[in-house]
Amino acid sequence: MDKQRTIKKEVELEGVGLHTANRARMKFKPAPINSGIRFIRIDLQTRPVLRAEWNNVLAESFTMRRTSLGNQEIQVHTVEHIMAALSGLGIDNLDIEITNNEISGFDGSAKVIVEALSKAGIEEQDSPRNYFVLREPVYVQEEDASIFALPSSEFRISYTLSYEGPPLLRSGYLDYKNNPDFFKDEIAPARTFCLEEEADDLQGKGLGRGANYENTLVVGKDGVVKNKLRFEDEFVRHKILDLIGDLYLLGCPLKAHVVAIKSGHALNLKLLRKIKQQKDRLYISGVQLKEQPGENEQLDTEEIMRILPHRQPFLFVDRITYLEKGRRAEGIKNVTINDYFFKGHFPGRPVMPGVLIIEAMAQVGGVMMLSAKENLGKLAFFMAANNIKWRKPVIPGDRLVLEVEVVRLKAKTGQVRGRARVGDKLVAEAELMFALVDR
Repeated sequence: MDKQRTIKKEVELEGVGLHTANRARMKFKPAPINSGIRFIRIDLQTRPVLRAEWNNVLAESFTMRRTSLGNQEIQVHTVEHIMAALSGLGIDNLDIEITNNEISGFDGSAKVIVEALSKAGIEEQDSPRNYFVLREPVYVQEEDASIFALPSSEFRISYTLSYEGPPLLRSGYLDYKNNPDFFKDEIAPARTFCLEEEADDLQGKGLGRGANYENTLVVGKDGVVKNKLRFEDEFVRHKILDLIGDLYLLGCPLKAHVVAIKSGHALNLKLLRKIKQQKDRLYISGVQLKEQPGENEQLDTEEIMRILPHRQPFLFVDRITYLEKGRRAEGIKNVTINDYFFKGHFPGRPVMPGVLIIEAMAQVGGVMMLSAKENLGKLAFFMAANNIKWRKPVIPGDRLVLEVEVVRLKAKTGQVRGRARVGDKLVAEAELMFALVDR
């Protein structure tokens, strides 16, 4: 199983932003597991933190020709090259301290960033990578540009470039399969570009103030102006670089085959939004163990909420009192008159609905099954309940003890037996079936 990665030691870079021309110093620092990629504006007094994820992506109307992050406090512009470098090198956790509002452009590619991070060294961390595996095809289109994302066991991009205008941009195709060495040598050095006829207009709109003929390939009718190509198909390679960076703003590595035709940042981010929506739908309906608890560990409500996606009023476990990984667990639900379901379920004589007792068993069962090392990072979907028996009513004031044990646990399915007790009285029992799927 792939492990999460960070860098071994700190490394610094300094340069000028391609669009704002603002000079920024950046310090890359190792970060702990599950922390993700975080930008920290150390030039501001409060040192605000901005996570590199979809929720912080700014609308295109604020960030033409680039991808930017922001919230009510801060903005960080032109993050696509640095995000591509992190994706290509397989870095999951990193803190990036920055002294201005735009990532330095360097030579217009990700080459300088990749070289610096590689020199700092990349090390594995003691936790599996949190991939999102696309389940259903996703498609977006805008005029003559389009992107398909198809389910796949790997991350792959097939990009077709086709523009009217200079011959260099009329056609191009490249199929990229995720590989750190190929990325470092063949994708990261590809530089950003624009048409010669666009240059003045872009700068008139406040863009490209830090651009020059060295860090931007300016394409005229007779070829590249005052520069030479690093690759014959450098333009399509740079488009792939941008797409890799944009997709890494999902907040985790993606497994999907992305087929793109003439896409740019705006369309890339529309695709990202649809993938994020699919990811959210999947996670809402499944139990996900984010951290692996210790053997026989007890978990309080706050710790349970770091493991389960459920929140009040649909969290029915107050405490895990016993946990034998992948074999047996015991949890507690303290039933009170303040529980929301008593407002409508026999309000004159409140009784806890039987289906909610079964759901409470399932929540304990999900934690227990996913605590096994081989299932860490998977999702557990409650599929069926058999041989259900409700023996006694559960009322306010009862302390519901939920016991689950494994009947059968395979790579993709799990079956558990659950019992619910109040004191020494058995109040309900059932056999529960789960599907175990990769994220």
